[in-house]
Amino acid sequence: MSDTIPAPSGASRLYVIVGDPIAQVRSPAGVSTEFAARGHDGILVPVQVATADLPNFLSVAARLKNLDGIVVTIPHKFVCYQACASATDRAHLLRTVNLMRRRADGSWHGDMVDGLGFVGAAREKGIDPRGMRALLIGAGGAGSAIGLALVEAGVNELAIHDSASERRDALIDRLNGLGKVPVRAGTIDPAGFDFVANATPAGMVDGDPLPVDVTRLAPSAYCGCVITKPEIPPFIAEARKLGCVTATGTDMYRQHQSIMVDFLLGTDGGR
Repeated sequence: MSDTIPAPSGASRLYVIVGDPIAQVRSPAGVSTEFAARGHDGILVPVQVATADLPNFLSVAARLKNLDGIVVTIPHKFVCYQACASATDRAHLLRTVNLMRRRADGSWHGDMVDGLGFVGAAREKGIDPRGMRALLIGAGGAGSAIGLALVEAGVNELAIHDSASERRDALIDRLNGLGKVPVRAGTIDPAGFDFVANATPAGMVDGDPLPVDVTRLAPSAYCGCVITKPEIPPFIAEARKLGCVTATGTDMYRQHQSIMVDFLLGTDGGR
């Protein structure tokens, strides 16, 4: 893949990644480069939109005739799902999206692939979640997707902790409804878990508390995190001191970049 992103022209197709904050995202350069490698004249650019302004942004976005897709990051994944006229089964189950592409009629089709990237990063590190006891911290958009991906990967048990108990319980109910593995409420105590996933922003700002009690981590536990900035989140740094196998949000992003581009270009087989 070339590392050069061609200069956009008036004919270039536009894609945006929307969030608040937005400076931490890694995808604009990577996705734009992959567009070029596939011979597609497109560019992904970041836009910072506050929660209160998101409805107005989506209204304008629907009228931009050269805007073909939207990548969604915190905290907009649930609201953007509501803006989609259609979505994949996993997005419908979780009622959240991190990708939207333009349909032929001008409306949006959504998907949620954060979980695929997170589990893919673990597997790239040699970790198969099947049969493991997993602890998930965070039941937001990314956390919901990671929870579903862990259930589908065959974990033996999944515990979920989120300070918003209503959101946590709603996700537990949805995942238990699949009838695959037992899902229950968890705590920040990781003792006894083989797989620990941080799907919260804890660690993006200096002074943030750690998402789990790292003194209770087993050195044999796998630890993954969704944060891309800082490059090595504090939780991951502490886990590495114990000897844990780890993956960062950047590792996660690398795993799902091609999945994102497949979806945005409509080459994902229509899933």
